[in-house]
Amino acid sequence: MDVVIIGAGPAGANLARLLAKRYSVMVIEARDIIHPAPYDPVRKACGGLLAPDAQRMLARLGLGIPKNVLVDPQVFGVNVIDMKQKITQNYQRFYFNIDREKFDRWLVSLIPPSVTILPKTQFVRYEKTDDGIKVYYRQHGLEKSVITRFLVGADGANSLVRRQLQPRFTPKRYIAIQEWVKSDSPSTTFGAIFDPQLTDFYGWVIPKDQALVLGIALKPGSDAQEKFATFKARLTNQGYRFGQRIRSEGAFIVRPSLKDVFAGKDTILLIGEAAGAISPSSAEGISYALKTSLMLSSALLEHENAVIRHYERSLWTIRLNILLKQLKSPFMYWPILRKFALKSGIKRL
Repeated sequence: MDVVIIGAGPAGANLARLLAKRYSVMVIEARDIIHPAPYDPVRKACGGLLAPDAQRMLARLGLGIPKNVLVDPQVFGVNVIDMKQKITQNYQRFYFNIDREKFDRWLVSLIPPSVTILPKTQFVRYEKTDDGIKVYYRQHGLEKSVITRFLVGADGANSLVRRQLQPRFTPKRYIAIQEWVKSDSPSTTFGAIFDPQLTDFYGWVIPKDQALVLGIALKPGSDAQEKFATFKARLTNQGYRFGQRIRSEGAFIVRPSLKDVFAGKDTILLIGEAAGAISPSSAEGISYALKTSLMLSSALLEHENAVIRHYERSLWTIRLNILLKQLKSPFMYWPILRKFALKSGIKRL
């Protein structure tokens, strides 16, 4: 095998599609991402809003989203709620409102049949050998292995590939707790909620057909569920009406600094959140997943004998983008500056 990719999210699926004509590729994915299913117990906890940066990347890749991936309503506004300062403000911003599970399945469907996809399969570990990289994985309860030239970690914020490659890597982590509830009259805007008593990040409310998705990014701890319950109660006091719970989800989020962006080492490479590529201000990750997978594909296709060096060079744009997001963050997360931003013409920050 030439390339083994761990993870079939936007980063892994896009990379597999781009490499398929040149390389023999295998994708290992924990979810049952191929077979149609009304509900997969292993899901990505994501609000499912495609921000303008992600829209631009899809255009650059020549991809158009199928109608069945979209959900109502399409979102044209953001409703910002500052709980501490009791400020509410609206501003215009356009997002594609999508079903994240269908979005991932659509990207996987674009992968050519020459690629081997192993769904419902867990990556275990890797080891370097004289023949290449030996990748161990567990499928149907049995541990198996495959030898590959390149191993790519596209397995998210809690990347097992990166944890083995960098055992001392300790980024600033949050846990996103998200709940889907029924709603007869959901909002038509994306609610962005700032409550410093609960988190130094933010929470969200997103309409999805006849449902609402409410979530919040919290520092991991034994009180996370209690804080989520408080968050939900405070939203009820703000006028939100939540019906019967449909399901709950959770996921780790990395809030990176510049030092957390890491290309990998030698022939073990990282993309998407596994590489630390995600917005530190909003936790938007799909645009970074598409960008880094495109960058790595270019390095593999054009500079096979010096992949890591060329991929590392290309990541300067990701680092610059994260730096700019960090400079923007005080206007979102410092109460005085947030109040100024909300009351002024720069509130779209």
